Amino acid sequence: MKAPVYNLKAEKIEEITLDKAVFGTEVNDNTIALAVRSYLANKRSAKATVKERGDVAGTTKKMYAQKGTGRARHSTAKAGIFVGGGSVHGPQGNQNFSVPLNKKFKQNVVRSLLSKFASNDRVVVIDDFSSLPAKTKSAFEFMDLMEKALPTLAKSKKIGIIVASGSTSVTRAFRNIPGFSVLTSSSLNTYQLSLQNILIFSKEAITSLK
Repeated sequence: MKAPVYNLKAEKIEEITLDKAVFGTEVNDNTIALAVRSYLANKRSAKATVKERGDVAGTTKKMYAQKGTGRARHSTAKAGIFVGGGSVHGPQGNQNFSVPLNKKFKQNVVRSLLSKFASNDRVVVIDDFSSLPAKTKSAFEFMDLMEKALPTLAKSKKIGIIVASGSTSVTRAFRNIPGFSVLTSSSLNTYQLSLQNILIFSKEAITSLK
């Protein structure tokens, strides 16, 4: 499986062979969905809390006599059975929503998702991103040229740009443009990749995935 390599003038200069260990694995949509659910669940924080009967303000005086009234025995009006009383067995802000997955599973799912992009011809490589000026105008000009060379880019609403770590100029150039996400090859995760329609790799980044 191969991917086209372009320069910053949107000129196709070669084709690169994609590593089968990364871009040639079996695509499993079920495991991808599970990894996305795990990512979102692990980011979820427990904020809901309720007041139990010990937290509700009010008197602790017994409502009425224990015996002789013909009614059921009760303690204070702060009991959960009464309006204004405390909640019973409500959330206390310590709920655990996490869905743990092991490291090997996560790596395999990322490979599976990258393979899905590659099989759909949605992987593009840029020969040298480092010479791109760190300006939004430069990023717009570059993408205008790329959209003319690749019509699929013009139709994509979410574009992931994957660079090697430390490429601050690319981050600064694209950070103010809606629909673009600059990711690093060393910290890819299933959730970020699943949001993209097409992936643009720097040559350095796609080589480092091996």
